[in-house]
Amino acid sequence: MVEKRIPMQVKDAVDLVMSHAGSLETESVALEDSYGRILAQPLTATTDVPPFNRSPYDGYAIRSADTAGASGTSRIPFNVIDHIGAGEVSRKTLNAFEAIRIMTGAQLPAGADAVAMFEQTVENGQSFTLRKPFNKLENVSLQGEDVAHGEEVIESGNLINPGTIALLATFGYSQPQVAKLPTVGILSTGTELLSVGDALVPGKIRNSNGPMIMAQLKRMGIPCKMYGMSIDNLDESFEAVQKAAQETDCLITTGGVSVGDFDFLPAIYERMGAKVLFNKVAMRPGSVTTVAVADGRFLFGLSGNPSACFTGFELFVRPALLKMMGAEKPFLPHTTAFLSEDFEKANPFTRFIRAVYDGETVRPAGFNKSNAVSSIARGNALIVLPGGTRGFVKGDRVDVLLLGVEEGAAKWMV
Repeated sequence: MVEKRIPMQVKDAVDLVMSHAGSLETESVALEDSYGRILAQPLTATTDVPPFNRSPYDGYAIRSADTAGASGTSRIPFNVIDHIGAGEVSRKTLNAFEAIRIMTGAQLPAGADAVAMFEQTVENGQSFTLRKPFNKLENVSLQGEDVAHGEEVIESGNLINPGTIALLATFGYSQPQVAKLPTVGILSTGTELLSVGDALVPGKIRNSNGPMIMAQLKRMGIPCKMYGMSIDNLDESFEAVQKAAQETDCLITTGGVSVGDFDFLPAIYERMGAKVLFNKVAMRPGSVTTVAVADGRFLFGLSGNPSACFTGFELFVRPALLKMMGAEKPFLPHTTAFLSEDFEKANPFTRFIRAVYDGETVRPAGFNKSNAVSSIARGNALIVLPGGTRGFVKGDRVDVLLLGVEEGAAKWMV
């Protein structure tokens, strides 16, 4: 008898997965190796930024009081008594109508409270004149105006991007604390599968899902273990899945989750004593996506159809792994856009369409059946069409999930 499966709504399925995603341990890594990792501790400023009052321009450090009354008809002269560059500190203190030539980034000398840019002066050897008065602290970058000592600049759970690297370096974090990366395994099932380098023979196809998922993980900065391919034999498949599951925090299998004669994963999960969170989702493609948990480890059973496999990873696997790493923003960024062409197919379930988004409009990326491969390569987004709708036309505003973005935004709702 064919098993009757009751579909779960996408949002409920996502919530259930996320509720079972525990946190991984943390570790220290070298600053140069921290890009793309998840910050495991708040980034707190260890100094003021800037650490002293400094000049934001090339010019002359002056006393603002000496410029009172300056005008085009009454220019005020200043004598230059020193010259300092960035990283240098003058040992001199300004007296009346004295100035120090100063370069961008240099510390303001004692007695100075303003900076006159070169183009605001008329130079004459070791002196210059000004034609305008200056206010106190005019053209001065104040100590701590960017970041104050002790301020929490970046919260834990944020992805370390180039800007974060700059802050970590600024504050001396040579070994930042980050979340450990999960150990992820990939196992493809099906006697119809060939290795990438094999010649095609009748009835066979090359395994594209395994390399595709490996690339999706790599885009997240997560390495993986490839367990090759499992044949459609229950005992051998069980041994392969059980071994892989024991060696990983998360095992991703492709294929074998439907209700056909050779779809063994439901039986394997039962034999392993795994808790099946769901085995059908009200979505297209990927309705047979199955997620289970065994001994605190995730078992993601994704469809063998490439587009369904790709979508299942982005909707369920990606946010679960990010939550395990403590990410504050685990979900795909969400926006809306205008359809640039008709999509008249009815949507009994929520439909996710591989799409091309240009910042304003969005269109299907091409052939969009669940077994499609080409549209995955062409697309940079997923159009989300709610279930119970009877098609959409050009100009309709639709929800869009953005792919390939470093980190997610607020959780989308479907």
